[in-house]
Order: sequence, then structure tokens, then C-alpha cells
Amino acid sequence: MFKNKYSGKFIAIEGLDGSGTTAQVQRLSQYFHSEKIHSLFTQEPTNNVIGGVARGCLTGDLKINSAVGLQLLFAADRANHLEKEIIPALQAGTNVITKRYFLSSIAYGSVQINDQDWLWKINDQFLMPDLTILLKISAKTRIERSEQSALGLNLFNDEESLNKVWQTYEAISKKYPNIIIIDAEKPQDEIFEEIKRAVLDIIK
Repeated sequence: MFKNKYSGKFIAIEGLDGSGTTAQVQRLSQYFHSEKIHSLFTQEPTNNVIGGVARGCLTGDLKINSAVGLQLLFAADRANHLEKEIIPALQAGTNVITKRYFLSSIAYGSVQINDQDWLWKINDQFLMPDLTILLKISAKTRIERSEQSALGLNLFNDEESLNKVWQTYEAISKKYPNIIIIDAEKPQDEIFEEIKRAVLDIIK
């Protein structure tokens, strides 16, 4: 993966389904808007054609029997996302915040695909975020929460699989200094303040 050489900063917010990524990204977007901080908020899978197919596979509206095929869909969606949306914004000096990025592909993909080196390889030519915020909840909490999120809900809904997903997230976080873990079982206001501080440290 290559480092961000553009004037805008690139930030990803990740975590298990149900960890609060959607709510916290929405709060951050509202804060940026109120403070007039120039920014683009986006997500993966995207809402373009490829992302729509990937999303359909996750929700069960479309059927794909190959875990490899699903990961290739994610990678194709990511390549298009970077080329058409993320990199042009960064080049223009806009800060980009994405809900989910390559870390989710590695963590969730590792449940079904034993070859983690292959998962890294198909993401190797992509842009590394300046900061990744990883929201941590236990698998038990994830199962107890009623929040319906977009990624992996119909694929990984048992404690064993979710524990494996988190273990992969955590292992990756130890390899990169620009990944921070925030306890997402605390009150939402506390979580947001931690996210806000981390993000402002990067973009200012």
C-alpha cells in the first residue's frame, strides 16, 4: 500500500458490525459541517454499480457462492472508489473520512479465506489511510445489539466468527502506528470526543 502524498487527509473508521461506526461517522460529519471543516464523508461498499452488487451479496438480495469472488468485488469497488472519489478529493485538499475500508476486507475475509496473504495482495496497491480508528466491542455485545449494519450482518452473526474478525483487526492494529483502538462500549458522547480528538490531531 502507498502513503498519502496529497494535501487532504484520509481517515477510515472501522469495527465490528454494531460497533457504532454509522452513528459516530454521522456525528463527525455534523461536527465538521458546523465547524466548516472542508471534508468528504463516504463509505464502503460504495453506492456505485460495483458497490451495489457487493452490498446486495451482504444483505442476501444477491447470491454469490465464492468467498474469493466477494473479496474481488470489494477490491474492484475500492479501486473505483479511490480513482473516482477519494483521490480527487484528497488532491483538492479535502479531508476524506470513510466508514470502512480495506481493514474490513482483511478482517471479515479471513473468516472464510485462510490465505490472508492473498487478501493483503489484492489490496496492496491501494492508498493507506493517514489514520484508522477501530471501534472495539465484544462479540457478545455485537450479538446483543439490535443495530442492523451494512457489512457482514448475514454472513457473520455468531460469536466464534466475530471473535475471529476482531482478533484479525487487533493483530493488524499492532503492525501499524496509525491505527488506534477506541472502546466502543463506553457512553456515545465519550466515544465521540475520543474520535474527534484523534481526527483533529491528524487534519490540523
